[in-house]
Amino acid sequence: MALKNDGSAGLKDPLGLDRQSTALLQGELAWDEAVLGQGRLRIRSVVTLRWALVICEATALTLAATVFALPAPYAICFGLVGLAAWVNLLVGIATPGQRLLHPTEATLQLGFDILRVAGLVALTGGVINPFIALIGPPLVLAAATLSLRATAILGALAVGAVAAVSIFAHPLPGADSLLSAPPLGYRLATAVALLLALALSAAFVREAAQETARRALALDVTQAVLARERRLSALGGLAASAAHELGTPLATIAIVAKEMAREAPTPQVREDADLLMAQAQRCREILARLTETPAASDEMHERMSLLQLLQEVIEPHRDVKGVRLEAIVTGAPGARKPGVRRMPEVIHAISSFVENAVDFADSEVLVTARFDADTISLEVRDDGAGIAPEILARLGEPYVTSRPGAEGSRTGHVGMGLGFFISKTLLERTGARVVFQNGRPRGAVVSVRWPRARIEASQE
Repeated sequence: MALKNDGSAGLKDPLGLDRQSTALLQGELAWDEAVLGQGRLRIRSVVTLRWALVICEATALTLAATVFALPAPYAICFGLVGLAAWVNLLVGIATPGQRLLHPTEATLQLGFDILRVAGLVALTGGVINPFIALIGPPLVLAAATLSLRATAILGALAVGAVAAVSIFAHPLPGADSLLSAPPLGYRLATAVALLLALALSAAFVREAAQETARRALALDVTQAVLARERRLSALGGLAASAAHELGTPLATIAIVAKEMAREAPTPQVREDADLLMAQAQRCREILARLTETPAASDEMHERMSLLQLLQEVIEPHRDVKGVRLEAIVTGAPGARKPGVRRMPEVIHAISSFVENAVDFADSEVLVTARFDADTISLEVRDDGAGIAPEILARLGEPYVTSRPGAEGSRTGHVGMGLGFFISKTLLERTGARVVFQNGRPRGAVVSVRWPRARIEASQE
């Protein structure tokens, strides 16, 4: 299942539904606090920063021990560096690099780095150790990506750590006459430490700024897609309103036609007047059905079963030759079958995943819904070649694509690498957790999981 970029490119819009007004973009479709609350710091940024710190620390300790032969508790120091490397390996292997960290998780990760750097500094001189500047990059990264509350917590942690190491610290190795005449090595180490801190801080702030800019640009496309979906959902209400407005002129036409038939001077005029009355009555009956249908079918329209949801997302793709689509719903024993709210963003996003799977499957696409007492999950699985590892690591970010054109796809669609980003963003907006992975023995799998309360329709 190679990445197929659907976005909003190639969509026909004869009604002008994609025309965005400033009020609409700043209103219900704006990037609201619920989305921002999910965090803007990716796990890859934290892992990269920690590896940079580990390399700097290991290099400094190795030079101090071998080149300068300075006395220090190297066993404990290298133990802290090894702990950071071990944690980083676990995090990097267990978590996809493109995943956005929850603010609490991001705060814990960066707090771990601040405390670990403070521990190393406390073992090697405290605040007079120039490498205390390495406490700065995690705090700067937090300031660029996390909330004010999380940044304040980490700032207080950094201040407390600096205060602690200024009081409780081992002597700086080789600093017998440091206060009276700082040796050249100390001055050089201070300069190197400050330059490293500045370089790391600048690099990660720049990365965070670029990530924000890319996501902001891609968000414009996401907003356009969601606006179109919501406006299409509102067409039923517009039809009912039009029926109400047209009722009066049609009644007037019917009355005038009746008078014309009564006073017709010739049979031909009477026949035309009777036809006009019949057609006006037919229009009134059609408009009456439009008026009644939204109210009569509101329950059906706003609430749907999981099977109805799956059928709706796969229906547009049933005509693709050479691929069999199947929808399955399963539930935990004893769990009540849920009805879900009709959400245009969910339908659009899942349909986009299904389209991508159909485009690159060998012969079959399986769409599965599962539910238990607490969660509802959907899974789109194909039997294609799977997602290339270099793409899988970044899938879900804007402007990530597996190919420059449409070679190999059934639809010949060409996009900018926004399709999966748009779908993932829309689903995360509803409270879902989206995971992309390769299946076994082959194929690709997109898994979406919600807390049941987030999308389940009210029983009433």
